Amino acid sequence: MLEVATTDFSHTLLSETAAEEVLQVALSRGADFAEIFAEDRRSCAAGFDDQKIEELASGRSRGAGIRVLVGDSTGFAHTADLSPQGLKEAAEVASAAARDGQGQVKQIALTQAFHPNPSDPEILPETVPKAHKVEMLARVDQIARSAGSEISQVSCRYGDSRRQFVVANSDGVYSGDDQVKSSFSVSCVAVGDGGMQTGRESIGHTVGFELFERYDVEDLAEKAATRALTKLKAQPAPSGTMPVVIGQGGGGVLFHEACGHGLEADHIAKNASVFVDRIGEQVASPLVTLIDDGTMTDEWGCYAIDDEGRPAQHTVLIKDGILVDYMWDLIRARQKSRPSSGNGRRQSYQHLPMVRMTNTYISNGSTDPEKIIADTPEGVYVAQLGGGQVNPATGDFVFGMTEAYLIRNGEIAEPLREGNLIGNGPEVLQNIDLLGSDFAMGSPGACGKDGQGVPVGDGTPTLRVTALTVGGTAA
Repeated sequence: MLEVATTDFSHTLLSETAAEEVLQVALSRGADFAEIFAEDRRSCAAGFDDQKIEELASGRSRGAGIRVLVGDSTGFAHTADLSPQGLKEAAEVASAAARDGQGQVKQIALTQAFHPNPSDPEILPETVPKAHKVEMLARVDQIARSAGSEISQVSCRYGDSRRQFVVANSDGVYSGDDQVKSSFSVSCVAVGDGGMQTGRESIGHTVGFELFERYDVEDLAEKAATRALTKLKAQPAPSGTMPVVIGQGGGGVLFHEACGHGLEADHIAKNASVFVDRIGEQVASPLVTLIDDGTMTDEWGCYAIDDEGRPAQHTVLIKDGILVDYMWDLIRARQKSRPSSGNGRRQSYQHLPMVRMTNTYISNGSTDPEKIIADTPEGVYVAQLGGGQVNPATGDFVFGMTEAYLIRNGEIAEPLREGNLIGNGPEVLQNIDLLGSDFAMGSPGACGKDGQGVPVGDGTPTLRVTALTVGGTAA
């Protein structure tokens, strides 16, 4: 079990005795708070392009980041030297960066607290031969190409990682986590009279190599190829404001970007969000309950503890349309004399933690998803959204539609070429008038913020927005 593994590796990375000694050094200049984050990360990646292996790489990094707080000032240093001396030197640097203090010493008594991991891998990916991973990619390539002669290019990607870390701080926290993730994606390009079109499928979960016992990668290859072939027959997307139905799982990224970032406490503290000082107000349709949940078993953004040692939480952000909470890391929570919501995350030991989402989703509604389509005489059905741009201060966004269809007479009709959805996150929340009963999480994602990327998940049931601007090229 992961809890046992966490206990074992914690003493290899950072023992309690060493942590206490290093924290005392970090606090010796009169700091208010000190923290050590020690990490050991391994990864494997394989890429198959143009019917041959283009990438086969493994990596490993070990080190520690030390953070020291003095008032509103933060000192931070990181080192790849995990010896007691190396950690103490980094602690001195971080302490000096925070403030030249009065030589005060605070005694630290650490308490072990290891929390059950929501995911328990059955097959560690590092135990699976690389040749087996490459063989799987080659098989997927063949399946995708066999879908039709129009398929001109296939790209497959495999990835796995194992991240073990320990957090100790001057509040007495001493905890750790062991996070194993596996992922796979396939992208197909089809060429025909309709130009060049792409189709993509991806999976990723916080599990071991058993991911490939749960999912049929050959089926994913067929879906990606079929999507690309279907889009060859697509017509230009319309332009204008109209009802938009977003399919299950497919719209999670919109709410992650257009609404979720605005609910992170650091944006709130900077007055850089449309949700500032709106706790208790109706900010969405009464149908909408928006949740951030790091405890979701096996999902891409789940974990036992965040990167500040706080247990993962199920945090309701919007309930029945009413804004009830923000997401909090340790620093923003301390400033408000409240507990962290377990959203303090960092890319690696070389980075400071900040407020980040985990698995963010709109919970299930009660309407039959087929009825949502039937009740929409004209509009656009979006099965899958791609990347986009968002201004968290205003909520304005532009997202690409990677798979979309016309809705005509209450039925899904012709496929559309890629176009954009243009709107405002808070307005979209208000304009959801139908919410399906078919909730699903979407594809795994990597969320970027201030130069750091972390794994996240998002999801939705099928839903209808009464009015969104579609940016297409149809006359």
